[in-house]
Amino acid sequence: MIKVLIVEDSRVTQDFLTHILTSDPAVQVVGIVNNGAEALAAVKARHPDIITMDIHMPKMDGYEATRAIMASQPTPIVIVSASASATGDAATFRALEAGALAVLLLPPGMGHPGYAAAAQELMQTVKLMSEIKVVRRFARPASTGLVAAPSSSAAPKETPNIQIVAIGASTGGPPALQKILAGLPKDLAVPLLIVQHISPGFTMGFVEWLGDASGFPVHLAAHGEYPLPGHSYVAPDGLHMGVASGLRIVLSDQAPENGLRPAVGHLFRSVTQVSGPHAVGVLLTGMGRDGAEELKAMKEMGAVTMAQDEASSVVHGMPGEAIKLGAAMYILPPEGIAAMLTSLVRNTTTGGTP
Repeated sequence: MIKVLIVEDSRVTQDFLTHILTSDPAVQVVGIVNNGAEALAAVKARHPDIITMDIHMPKMDGYEATRAIMASQPTPIVIVSASASATGDAATFRALEAGALAVLLLPPGMGHPGYAAAAQELMQTVKLMSEIKVVRRFARPASTGLVAAPSSSAAPKETPNIQIVAIGASTGGPPALQKILAGLPKDLAVPLLIVQHISPGFTMGFVEWLGDASGFPVHLAAHGEYPLPGHSYVAPDGLHMGVASGLRIVLSDQAPENGLRPAVGHLFRSVTQVSGPHAVGVLLTGMGRDGAEELKAMKEMGAVTMAQDEASSVVHGMPGEAIKLGAAMYILPPEGIAAMLTSLVRNTTTGGTP
């Protein structure tokens, strides 16, 4: 049995979540509480396998509760918000930074045509995330202003004219991306394209949070635009992102890959076709194997490739699969990836156009 604790201040929403979750005989709701303060006590008393957490609650909100739980008794947490306004709420993404694994909108009512699919997504997310072994998160120490060195693997003295960086992430990706972008110089001479698997409706809020939290320019990608150096671009909901000649961004509604759209594999494959050895591919924390084989293809074309290390990954599925395939030239934590990217771009040689 998967033991779930529901943290939600609306009685109607409590009943609705209970109905959805207990429709699966493998799930047991072991507690329902009204705010984050009650959640702390319930976690200690009932030891749930996973928590569904609202953001806006009295006494202690979902962000503060997530931070406290991850510091005292780490437990998988899925943010479930009944408010569409939460898709642009920074507190939602701070909860991910504090250790929550995923964020979802509450499914619509049972009479809504989208109910069945949304309820199934919620159930599947709860079951998958309950299996993740989360680690204790301590309060963030005061910044020293230093950027971590790129591990023991130094960047090559010269690399072929790096013109674009492609990054893919899934579960645990938002805080990893925040650390990478925060560690990059604002005058980085290349653009970054990012595919982050996130529930529909949250991408614009994620873009705004990531830019504010990292201090690095972050934009929602638009079809046909040319990405600027020192800026990053996130694939929108429901569209694959790739590039065409001149690094022009191409968005498409082609079929999902491995059930995903946008897919990291699509981005990596497109960048390989257009930029060949003049690119960097980075695969971050996430469940599954999206992008692993395509990262290997990037490496075989002469591109520089990196994967996040296991110790810093929330889920080492995607980067772990890439490492098994021999696709990653460098295996680093997010701070090390930022330092390596900075060094690679600084050491780039001239020549070659996409």
